[in-house]
This record gives sequence, structure tokens and C-alpha cells, in this order.
Amino acid sequence: MGQLNSNSGVGTYAADYQYRANQAKTDKTQNAESKSRVYGRTIGNPELSETAKKYYEELKKKYSNMDFILVSPDKKEEAERNKGMYASSKELLVLIDADKIERMATDEAYRAKYEAILNGATAQVAQMKQELGSNADRVSSIGMSFDDHGNASFFAVIDKSLAKQKERIEEKRAEAREERKEAAEERLEASRKNAEKTEERRKNPQDYVTITATSWEELLKKIDALVFEERADSVMTENEKKVGQSIDYSV
Repeated sequence: MGQLNSNSGVGTYAADYQYRANQAKTDKTQNAESKSRVYGRTIGNPELSETAKKYYEELKKKYSNMDFILVSPDKKEEAERNKGMYASSKELLVLIDADKIERMATDEAYRAKYEAILNGATAQVAQMKQELGSNADRVSSIGMSFDDHGNASFFAVIDKSLAKQKERIEEKRAEAREERKEAAEERLEASRKNAEKTEERRKNPQDYVTITATSWEELLKKIDALVFEERADSVMTENEKKVGQSIDYSV
């Protein structure tokens, strides 16, 4: 009789284990199936669950001074290589992949880690522009991205063409006029401008230099170095330029 009870217990445990395993598999499948494509500022075809979509919208509202671009997992390397091509009229461009947003939506510790970096970014950008002074106008856009280990990297796109000054002034005037329009029209106009700027960079990559760094301090030093070098080049002869110094801007 005792043997029967023992076998019955083992059988119940095995059945329960199998049920939980099957349920976990089902839940995983359902979660995967519940994801749908996200539209807007994206690279590739990123997908998020409804929970992650809700969190992502809240994140964008919380950091309204930042321009988020959502990247699909299969496009992460491509986005990292071409991050200098993506333009934004906001203070900071943030490239972030869908996998991170998905986890941030449900993992409080993971979310806190990334939001802490974003919290500090606003002050860092403001301080950087202040220290750059008049040279801040040469910075077309500033951005950041994250690797698979959660490490942040930073980049800035420098407009090398002095002929762009007039265009930038006109853009600022246009942006001021847009501020008087409805919010929906502003978003549409900003999206159009970003697309135009991105396309311009693709067509004229020689007009732009992308500087990358592992810290805000390093990024500021590299921007200063590049601007100083260009300023020196503008008053040097061709022979002097040939023997000028070269700077490695790679990380």
C-alpha cells in the first residue's frame, strides 16, 4: 500500500512539473505572439509587447527633450555604425533597442539603471554646450546609445561646412514659428525636418564628422580638438596643412 502511495506521489509531481513546463512554454509563446510592430522613429522593424509599448510612450513623455529611436535586435550593429547619420532637432538623440525597452518595462532594477543615465544626460548636455560657447553651433546633434552590457557611449555630429550657418539660422526661425502651431503639426514638422537632415547627411557625408566617446568629458575634449583643428586649417596654407597634425577620433 505504501508503495502505491509513493508511486502516486511521484506521478503527481511529474505531472505537475510537466504542466508547469508546458505553461511556461505557452506563456513564452503567447508573449512572443502578443508583440507587434512599433512605428515612428525606428531602425529596422522593432516589435514590443503592449506592456512595453505603454512604458515606451511614458518614457518618451518623461524625457520630452530627448528624441528616441527604437532599434530592432537585428539592426543594432548597423545602427551603431551609422549613428552619425540620424538627425534630431531635440537636445539629445537616444538610440535604444527593443529588447532593452521590453525588459525595462517589467524589471524595476534594470529600468532604474537606464533611467539614471538618462536623468544625468540632460545636465551633461547643457553643461557641454555652455563650455563650448559659440562653438556649440557647430555641433549638429548630440546622442547616446547603449551596448549589450548596459554601457553608454556618446557621440556628436559636427557640421564642417561654414556655409551651413545661414541654413541653421533659418531653421531656428522656422522652429520658432512652429512653436506657435498645434502640437500635432509641430511633431509632423519636426519629423519631416529630421528626415530631411538625415537624408542630407547620407548624400553629403563629407560635410559631417561623427565623434564618439565613452564619457561626456571625453566627448567634449574631442569636439574642442576638432573645432580647434578646423579653425587652424582655415588660416594655414596648403603646404602647412599637409604637415599638420592628425587626430584619431575613434574610441
